[in-house]
Amino acid sequence: MIGRIVEVADDKRHLFVSRGFMVVKETDGDRNELGQIPLDDIAALIANAHGLSYTNNLLVALAERGAPFVLCGANHNAVGALWPIDGNFQQAKRFDAQLAAKRPLQKRLWAELVRSKLQQQAAALEAAGVATAPLLALVNKVRSGDPDNIEAQGARRYWNLLFGEDFRRDQNGDGINGLLNYGYTVLRATVARSVIAAGLHPTLGLHHSNSGNPMRLIDDLMEPFRPAIDLHVWHLQLYGENKVTPDTKRTLVRSLYDDMQTCSGATPVMVCTQRLATSLAQIYLGEREKLDLPLPGLPLDMAASLVER
Repeated sequence: MIGRIVEVADDKRHLFVSRGFMVVKETDGDRNELGQIPLDDIAALIANAHGLSYTNNLLVALAERGAPFVLCGANHNAVGALWPIDGNFQQAKRFDAQLAAKRPLQKRLWAELVRSKLQQQAAALEAAGVATAPLLALVNKVRSGDPDNIEAQGARRYWNLLFGEDFRRDQNGDGINGLLNYGYTVLRATVARSVIAAGLHPTLGLHHSNSGNPMRLIDDLMEPFRPAIDLHVWHLQLYGENKVTPDTKRTLVRSLYDDMQTCSGATPVMVCTQRLATSLAQIYLGEREKLDLPLPGLPLDMAASLVER
């Protein structure tokens, strides 16, 4: 299902439920109603402002629909999320299979994700008119579990090739880093919904192991889709847009609706994340062998905009 990523970014707003809609009202002045959104249309709700209030009924309604409620810090990174405990009618069975997964299987799957990420990073570099050989040369070097940390080697080359030698990825930074933070927050919310819908536990990751991170599996599965965000940020800064604004936020949210090439044809990024999470659940259950990953290449909508440029 393709739903709407809804962000509340203005201060002094109150959110509540009325007749199947999420209603947004001002909390000062005349307390005017600002808009309504059908609850069934919401894929994720992102709270990215100060002075927000919301009812328990709204949080319950979102949880019942499997829509994550994501809280953001000042750097536009997600600092917390609320998701349902019932996400799939086979959830208990899939949790058990997830817990029983052997380490060799997890390492093999992580290697698949790393190779896919490197290929998508190379596609982003190609779209930006930069040499792809430094990234593509690493793909075949990835071994089970990535013991040589090829992913990190690729990242060091990738960031400098895409944004220049002076660029440093900083989760607390602004400018390009702020745009990347926001884009990843939106992507993280989308992948969280996909993981929940697939009946998997978001904390039981394949590779990410930070004991303080309850979204380890989400962070694993979002890796191949990060370059789609990166390329949109590159495109924004190409036209002098290097700040998080309402317009740049909309651009980054729209990136999740871009089509990627898959074995089944052109498919929106949001649906690709759903297929990936579902395929992982099927692997845990012994129903398939490989992850359902997008084919290497640029999102088609982004390719069209670059041709127009």
